[in-house]
Amino acid sequence: MLNIFLSNEEGVLKETNKITSGCWINLVAPNEQEIQYIAAELDIPIEFLKDSLDEEERSRIEKDGDDILIIVNIPSVTLDDKKKPMYDTIPLGIIIAKNCFVTICLKDNPIFHAFSQGKVKYFFTYKRTRFAFQILYSMSTSYLKYLKQISKKIDTIEDQLLQSMKNKELFSLLHLQKSLVYFTTSLKSNNIVMNKMMNTRFLKMYEDDQDLLEDVIIENQQAIEMAQTHASILSGMMDAFASIISNNVSMVMKFLTSVTIVLSLPTIVASFYGMNVNIPFQDYKHAFIVALAISVVLSCLTAIVLRRKRLF
Repeated sequence: MLNIFLSNEEGVLKETNKITSGCWINLVAPNEQEIQYIAAELDIPIEFLKDSLDEEERSRIEKDGDDILIIVNIPSVTLDDKKKPMYDTIPLGIIIAKNCFVTICLKDNPIFHAFSQGKVKYFFTYKRTRFAFQILYSMSTSYLKYLKQISKKIDTIEDQLLQSMKNKELFSLLHLQKSLVYFTTSLKSNNIVMNKMMNTRFLKMYEDDQDLLEDVIIENQQAIEMAQTHASILSGMMDAFASIISNNVSMVMKFLTSVTIVLSLPTIVASFYGMNVNIPFQDYKHAFIVALAISVVLSCLTAIVLRRKRLF
């Protein structure tokens, strides 16, 4: 999908069909024809476009002549088979060409919607450096938003586990832990790119732009700390529940063992009185009641002893 936007001096954004100076070209899962067209029209390396579509591409900043490529990982939410959200990250390519600004991504993302719908203040497509930093700022705030959602899900699953320990809840925690690992890794990679932009002169920055980039780095650092905190809490929670489950299994096995011992005593008594040899009280008419009484007394005494030793 290819969309071209252009804003005027008042900041009014309009979609257009032509590539003009100062426009914003947004590519979402483009086909080969669209990639070739943009590369030829803007005279930019085609690798800039294709690298941004690689799911395993690392965050980096690269310069080729007057063209600058910035690749960062942005948060992405997809639905699984049960319509539950799954959190992941995907690469986003930002290309600052001579006269145009290009964004390219594998999937549509709410970050783009905020800009295309004119919801971002002081946004101009022709202010390319500031536009890049505004995208990075929106990306960092998106991470924070999704981390808060993950935190709420962890609390919900914790309440469910306290009531009923099932594999479903444990698997949900495992998926969230995996998402936090993806988030932390991507945020750290993005942080390296942002610091490189601050310390090098790849981008021409005014004082306001530099202040905005500093805000982006602060937001990104907060997201890193929040992701690490949630990952630590989740790891401790899973270890605690694993210990609880193991302890519950031990208690069940201990109870079953105690019950087996208590029930084995009547069997022993019955076995003795079932032997085909001379035994006491064999001619006594109430011998069955005697054997039954002995079994009950032995079982009760054994149960009392096990109870005192906290094995029952």
